Formats: sequence, structure tokens, C-alpha cells
Amino acid sequence: MKSRTLIALAGLTALTLALVGCSGGDSGSSKNATKLEFQTGQAVDSTILAQLKTITKKFEADHPGTEIDLRTSTSSYESDIKVRLASGNVPDIWWTHGWSLLRYSKFLTPLQGQAWAKNFNPALDAAMKNDKGQFFAFPVDTDVAGILYNKSVLSDAGIDPASLTTWDAFDAAAGKIKAKGVAPIVSSGKAAGPAGNLADWISPGAHSKAQLAGLSKGTFDNAQYTKVLDLIASWQKDGYFNQDYVSASADDIAKALGTGKAAFVFSQNNTASQALTYNPDAKIGYIPVPSLDGGKPYLIGGEMNAFGISKSTKDMKTAKAYIAYLASPENAAVLAKAAGSIPGLTDVKPDLGVLQSSYDTVVKPGDFPLVPYFDRVYLPNGMWNTMVTTADSVVTGGAGSVKTGVSTMSKDFDRLYGQNK
Repeated sequence: MKSRTLIALAGLTALTLALVGCSGGDSGSSKNATKLEFQTGQAVDSTILAQLKTITKKFEADHPGTEIDLRTSTSSYESDIKVRLASGNVPDIWWTHGWSLLRYSKFLTPLQGQAWAKNFNPALDAAMKNDKGQFFAFPVDTDVAGILYNKSVLSDAGIDPASLTTWDAFDAAAGKIKAKGVAPIVSSGKAAGPAGNLADWISPGAHSKAQLAGLSKGTFDNAQYTKVLDLIASWQKDGYFNQDYVSASADDIAKALGTGKAAFVFSQNNTASQALTYNPDAKIGYIPVPSLDGGKPYLIGGEMNAFGISKSTKDMKTAKAYIAYLASPENAAVLAKAAGSIPGLTDVKPDLGVLQSSYDTVVKPGDFPLVPYFDRVYLPNGMWNTMVTTADSVVTGGAGSVKTGVSTMSKDFDRLYGQNK
């Protein structure tokens, strides 16, 4: 999930009341009782949330009088957080989903002075540290993503995943998979994000360095983004998406991947962890993303699952103690495994489970470049929702959806770039 347009002012009061928690200290039954609100950013069935619940119960048992109020995510998490921050009703702790530095740092307390901070993974420096060496969230994982796939599905169709280094090869594989009665690509028009991931994954390889520099300076390239949506449109035309695309939830995506009802998912690795809850024996891996301009395939990475502390919390001591508890090697290892990614701290041993072989083959040798999420670096704040809706319109096959989608992206880019300067 990335940035979305702020809701209308008229809805501010209602939304704020709906989300209100106990920010800061709570008098409770004892003058020393503390209740901290933690906006986890996780869905109710998230494997990360399940581990957070277990770890938090242990923390509360060790800290009588302390309650950590774990809140689950809505489909409008980013907008919700924006409203909370704008209204001053700030959660004590919240999931920063890739934006702890660029978007939220002015609301968060710096954490580089904490004892666990010496183990901060330097691979995250560029994404999470400012020029003073400060960082503002505990990194659960170091996000390295590609295209997830079900190994059994590809094997049954006679496809070697290592051969999928171009979109032509990917398309040919998708045709073979469809012929087997399996959906080549599973995504969702219902969940707020999967459709946008399609464009976000493809876009880095559709732009040259010069074109990326142009985006950073305020010039949107209609021709290159047309190529991105054209590729998605070709998949729609060939029937490569799951038939329940419109109604599918994020959970349905994970289930389809785990049970072999779909071959590929454009998603972070936590989807693989969720898929295993439906089929513990599922064999899942990931491949680098092919480049649309014929260049080298790449991986996508940066900050993903990270938790920051509000600098206005009324109980900073307890909040820091809780984050330190999550950052202990034992607990951090459990959380990173649930995320399906490399740990965010160097003193935590990676346990990637079903994805270990992909990490050893694709990531560890360092043969493929790691690029940042396209929307976070090259699009102005507020564009994520536009990416989702325009890609979704292409998947659902609306007449003229590519042309309309590119036009909408271009107009929103110009409007928001000016606002965010």
C-alpha cells in the first residue's frame, strides 16, 4: 500500500472517531497502567499479525499494567493514517509501510540510539536513514521482491522459471499454464493494492535512466507508461487473470497461489507465507522481474514492514521497551519469517523457509540489480491510488482503458507534482 488521496473534509470527523484509540497513556485501574495503540497495518488473517499477537501477550505478561492495543488494517490504511496525523490523533506506534523517512519522519521519534540499532541492516540505509544517520522505525524485514510463483504449477506445464528472463518468455509460459486450466496471474480488483503492483513492478523496466530522471524532475512520459498498461492489457485480452478478479480478496490471492489455482503473483513475499497457511506443502519461489526495454531483469526492494513510535506518545519509555522486545533476535526472527523476507537486523539469522532456495539462487549471488519501488521514488505523493485504479480499469477491460489510464496518470502526476514541490 502506498499513498492515496485524502478523504473529503466532511468525512474527517466520522473517520477520526471510527479510528480513535487510546493514544499515549491510559489511567486504567492503576495510576501506572499504560495502554498503547499500535496500528499494525496488517489484515486480520495476516501471518505477521498472528505472530505479533503471541509476542505481545508475552510482553504484557512481563510488564503488568501495560496493554498494547493491536489494531488491524482497513483497505484505506494510508488515507486513515494521513487523517490521523493531520488531526493530531496520532497512534502511539504504527506500520510505516515503506515511508518511515520520506513521509512520516517528522511525526516519529528517532531510534538510532536504541541498543538494538547497532544491528540495523545497512542495505536499508538509503531507504530509511537521513543524512544525519537517523532512522525512524524498527525494520522487521529487508524487502526484496520479485514475481512469486507456484513451482508445482510451472513444473506441470514444463516451464523452467530460470528461463523467464523476458516478457515474451513470460507470456509464452502463461499460455502453457492457461492451457492446463490454471490462472497464469492472480490479482484483485477488490483489495486496495494488487492491481497497482502490476504497474509498479513493470514500470522500472519500462523507463530508461534518463526517463526516470525526467520523472524526478516533473516530466511524466506518456509513451513509456502506455507500454506498461499495454502489457497488462495484453494479459487481460489473452485471459491470463483469475476469473474471480473483481471479487477476489488479498486472502484469495494467497490461497490461489498456495493451492495451485494460479501460477504467478505480483506481490511481496509475505503472500507466500500466507499461501502456506492453506497448503503447508506448497512449493513457492520468486523470479526477477523481466525488463520491458530488453535490459537485465531486476528485483524490487526497500523498506516494507517497519514499526515507528510517535514522538508525541505519552509513554515513550514503554513504547521503546515494546519495540526493543520486538527487535530481540528471538522475536525479530519470528516476524521476519512471517514476512517471508530477509531480516531487517543483522543479528537475526535468516529463516526464509520455502523461499530460501529462491534467495540463494536469485538474491545472494548479486547478479540482479535491486531497484526501489517505482511509485515511492519517481511519482509524487498521492499517485498510488491512481496507479491502482488505472491498472484495475485495464484488467477489467474497459473500452479505451489504456489511453484513459495514461491520461489520468499524466494529469494526476502534473497536479500532485506541483502540490508536493
